[in-house]
Amino acid sequence: MIGLDQLAGVLRLRPGQARPGSVLNNRPDWAGTLARGKAPAEVPALLASLYSLCGHAHRLCAQMALQAAAHGEVPADAGAARALQLETLCEHARRIGLDWPGALSPAATGDATLSLRCCPVLRSRDADARDTRLWLQRHLLGMPAADWLRGWEGAPGWWADWSATSHGWLPALVRSARSAADWPVAAAEPLHAHAGSVSLRQLAACLRESPGYTRQPRWQDDCAETGTWTRLHEAARALPATPWQRLGARVAELVRLSLPDEPGRSGSGWLAFGALQIAPGEGLAWVEMARGLLVHHAGLDGDGRVAAYRVLAPTEWNFHAEGAVATALETLRPAHGAFAQRRIAALMAAYDPCVRFELETQALQEEGAHA
Repeated sequence: MIGLDQLAGVLRLRPGQARPGSVLNNRPDWAGTLARGKAPAEVPALLASLYSLCGHAHRLCAQMALQAAAHGEVPADAGAARALQLETLCEHARRIGLDWPGALSPAATGDATLSLRCCPVLRSRDADARDTRLWLQRHLLGMPAADWLRGWEGAPGWWADWSATSHGWLPALVRSARSAADWPVAAAEPLHAHAGSVSLRQLAACLRESPGYTRQPRWQDDCAETGTWTRLHEAARALPATPWQRLGARVAELVRLSLPDEPGRSGSGWLAFGALQIAPGEGLAWVEMARGLLVHHAGLDGDGRVAAYRVLAPTEWNFHAEGAVATALETLRPAHGAFAQRRIAALMAAYDPCVRFELETQALQEEGAHA
C-alpha cells in the first residue's frame, strides 16, 4: 500500500541548515505519468482530482493547455474569469479561517470557524456578491471592503494601522502574529514569466527540454517566487519585505476578489490567465491562482492523444532548495526554539505550500538548550 505522504509528498524543513539542505521537497510528479496516452477530454477532471486542493485552477489550466495544443486559439471566457474569481476567493477565505488560527494564534480558532460558517459564497457560488462583502465587513475587516482596499493601496503603513486599531478576531490574530512574523526575508525574483508571448515560449522550452524542471524550476538562471504579491496587475508594487506583510497581501487579494469588476484592480478583472499554442500539438496555459502562478504544458501525438504533460505549481518555485523559503530558513538561528517555531509557522502561512510539511526541530531544541 502506498501511504498518503508518498502519493502527495511532504516538505521537510531544516532551519539553520545551509542550502540546499534547509528545504527538502520530495513531491512526486504524477501529472505526466497519469495523463500520458489519455484522450484530452479525460485529463482536466483527472488533474483536478489529483490536485484537489486547487482543483478548479488545475481543471481550467488543463482545459486551456489542451485546447491550445489542439486548436491554437483559446478565446476569452467571461464565465471562466468569474469562476476563477469565486474559487480563489473561497480558497483564501478557507486558508485564512482554517489554517491561520492554528499556525498564528490558536485563541482565534473558535471565532474564525464561526465566521466561515456564515460565509455566503462558501455556501453557494451563486450567493449575492453584496452579501459576501457584508460578511467580510462584519466578520473579518470591521469596515467596508472598498474602504479597506483604498487604505491598503494608498498608505504603506495601512496593514499595521488596521491590525492595531480594528476589532475582531482577524485583526487580533494579525496583531498577535506580528512579533514572530514581521522579520525580514530575502525575496526571490517575482515570477512574471506570463507577462508576454516571448517569455511564455521560453518557459515552454524549459519545460520541454529540461528533465526535472517541474521539480526544481529556475527562471532566467535564478530562483523566483510567486504568490498574491507577484500578480501581473501589481508588478509595479514593491515585494513585501516580511512574512507578515505577505499575509497582508493575501487578505488584500481576498478583498479585491469580493469587489465589483474593475480591470486590473478587482473582481473578475484581477487574476490573469490564458493559453498559447507553442507549436501544432503543443500548448501552454497559465492561471494566477490562490498560491501563485500555475502552469500546464501539454503535448499531443499524431492521434490527438496526450504524449507529454507537465504541471508547474507555485510550491515548486517557493520551496525550491535554493529559493525564498530555503533562504529564510537557512538564516534562522534564534536562541529560543519555541519562538523559532512561531516564525516558521508564519513563514509557511505566508507562502502556503499545497502539501503537508514537517519541521525537523532537533537543531532548534539543541540551540535553545545551550542558550
